Amino acid sequence: MSPLAELFFARLALEPAVLVQVQATEGSAPRDAGAWIGVFADALVGTIGGGHLEFEAIARARALLKAAGTDKPAETMRLALGPSLGQCCGGVVHLRLERVTAQDLPALQRRLDVERMPVVLFGGGHVGHALAEVLARLPVALHWIDSREGIFPADLPAHVVCEHSEPVQGAVKDLAPGSCVLIMSFSHAEDLDVLTQCLARQRTQQDLPYIGLIGSKTKWATFRHRLEARGYSAEELAHVTCPIGVPGIGGKEPEVIAVSVAAELLQVRASKFVTTPVATSSSQA
Repeated sequence: MSPLAELFFARLALEPAVLVQVQATEGSAPRDAGAWIGVFADALVGTIGGGHLEFEAIARARALLKAAGTDKPAETMRLALGPSLGQCCGGVVHLRLERVTAQDLPALQRRLDVERMPVVLFGGGHVGHALAEVLARLPVALHWIDSREGIFPADLPAHVVCEHSEPVQGAVKDLAPGSCVLIMSFSHAEDLDVLTQCLARQRTQQDLPYIGLIGSKTKWATFRHRLEARGYSAEELAHVTCPIGVPGIGGKEPEVIAVSVAAELLQVRASKFVTTPVATSSSQA
C-alpha cells in the first residue's frame, strides 16, 4: 500500500471524506485513469493533476461532503481541459466523486491498492539507504538484502522487507520471480558473487527481467572478463545493466544516484519488460 493511501485510510477511520477518482480520459490529461484525491473537510490527500481541474473537483467534493445524509453518495463529472478551466491540455477528464466513511475501508483498500513492481536491492550503504528512501514512496515492493547486521533502519513501510543473508548471494535463489535486481553491496567481491548467482538463475529460469550493477564502465569491463572466464556468453552478459541510472544526470552524491536509478526503474515498470540494457552515465564508483 502506498504511503498516500495509508495516510488517507488513517484519516478516513476518523472522519468522512469524498474520494475523487479519474475514471477515464480522452486526449491529453494531467493524470491517467485510477489517479485519486481524498477530500476531507479541511485536508487533502493525493492529487488528480492540480490546476483548475483539481480546484473544481475539490469544490464539488466539499459540497457533496456537506450533503451527508442524502441519498446521493456518488456522482460523476466531465471536465474539458480547455479555456474555461484555464488549462490547455486539450483533453477531457471523467471523474467519479464518492462519499466514503470508515465502513468503506475494506473495499477501498482493495480498490486503491496499486500493482507494485518487485525490486531487490543488495546493499545497505549510503546509496542503498538513499535509494530505499526514494523507492519506498513509489509503486515498488522492495526486498532489501545485506550480509551485515544492524544495517537497516528501524522504521520502514510495510512494503519494504529487509533480510540479513550471509553469504549474501545465498538469497538469490529465493527471490520472487519477476524481480528487478539492483546490486550495490559494500564490496566488489560481494557484487560479483551476487551477480554471478543472478546470471546462473537467469540461465535456468529466465525470471529476472532486470539486473543492474552499480559501477563505472571500468568496473563492468573487469567483471565482464571474469564472468566470460566462468563461461557466460556475450548474450547472457548483455542482460546486465552497468552503469545504472538514466543518462544525462551527473553527480556522485548518493541522493543523485538514487533518483537516477529510481527513474530508470520507473522506465522498466512502464515498459513491463527489458530487452536491452540502457546506456547510462559512467560516473559511478
